[in-house]
Amino acid sequence: MSEISIVQEHTLSPEQARAAAQQVAQKLAADYDLACKWDGDMLRFERSGVEGALSLEGQRAALRIRLGFFMSAFASSIEAKVAEKMRKVFVPA
Repeated sequence: MSEISIVQEHTLSPEQARAAAQQVAQKLAADYDLACKWDGDMLRFERSGVEGALSLEGQRAALRIRLGFFMSAFASSIEAKVAEKMRKVFVPA
């Protein structure tokens, strides 16, 4: 099992941060066929072989993804894609 952890600092309002998190979730859902749902300020997602959460904590977004054996082979690719998406949505130009 492999684990990915990404923390992205931001200066967004709570509403903007939630919208940014939703964009990350939509990307994950589209790319990896994940089911996503909000639980307070935490966005949980899962599918067979993948589970994780994106939590909004003040001025930072913390993402944790656990990959099963098969998906572990793609860990570096998944991490790079998700980190780039988080940078784009949480740090507006």
